[in-house]
Amino acid sequence: MFNKKYTVLGQTIQKGKGSQLNLDIAKLHTRTKIEVPVIVQRGKKDGPTLLITGGIHGNEINGVEIVRQIVSKKYNRPDCGMVICIPVVNIFGFLNQTRQFPDGRDLNRVFPGSLRGSLASRFAHHLVKDIAPVIDYCIDYHTGGDSRFNAPQIRIDRDDVDGLALAKVFGAEFIVKSAGREKSFRETLHQLNKKVLLYEGGKSLQIDHEITDTGVVGALRLMHHLNIRNFEKELAEYALKETVPKLVHASKWIRAKHSGMFHPNIKVGQAVEKGDEIGSISGPFGYFEKKIKAKETGYIICINESPIVNQGDAIFHIAHDVE
Repeated sequence: MFNKKYTVLGQTIQKGKGSQLNLDIAKLHTRTKIEVPVIVQRGKKDGPTLLITGGIHGNEINGVEIVRQIVSKKYNRPDCGMVICIPVVNIFGFLNQTRQFPDGRDLNRVFPGSLRGSLASRFAHHLVKDIAPVIDYCIDYHTGGDSRFNAPQIRIDRDDVDGLALAKVFGAEFIVKSAGREKSFRETLHQLNKKVLLYEGGKSLQIDHEITDTGVVGALRLMHHLNIRNFEKELAEYALKETVPKLVHASKWIRAKHSGMFHPNIKVGQAVEKGDEIGSISGPFGYFEKKIKAKETGYIICINESPIVNQGDAIFHIAHDVE
């Protein structure tokens, strides 16, 4: 049964109405108030409440762009239930184009937070206390850190049967079963019995249109499935074809054995066979080059797109137990 609460940040949202609220709990060192816009729309009929978040890491721009499009195109206006959009959760990091909060902490490692903790911890506390109790479902948009480009994928807990069903509805290319990270937003919401889909796609400080289209279409499919709104017409207008997601049970990273200039010669999402040559690392002076071979048969779900790598850097992520 879905949540029946329609009061967000102290304001009751009436049927068929919407409001832009602000989560303002901190100031810059200049004493300038930092406000995090929380965009709320309620349908004329009761139904589930969906939270859509981007930018928990301030430099993960694809997620911000996905939520921006959902709001801009008015896809966040439900017929039933309520949709809460927070395009930029970590407004501090977004302003500075960095992953962390100004206190140097990763917001996604401090949940559920504390009222007397660090700046990031205090913000996490308010997000959990003021927003989480109202919601039933959440889509949390992320990208690969630094230069690591992720194939479009939904991450769910290994034993999350309901999450798997919703991930299949979302329709990203891959569904990756992975253990929830302690003190993450996703894990905290799970402990509160909320249904969470974590979307990963693309890399930091970049907008990739295929990644953003997949993210937007996935949200429309999920809202359509949950009877929040009928999106048959809108889904037909997108060029993305429906795919059967590949379910990933296990994966492993290939790390650079040498430092140098990195040359991948495959694309993210591509199938590989064990022993295939998938890239090389070379020295800058022309006399050193080492080939990189796939250690498993499977799919490449992430590629490090940095042109320069150091020994030990993660360079390819291979999904090798796939159904």
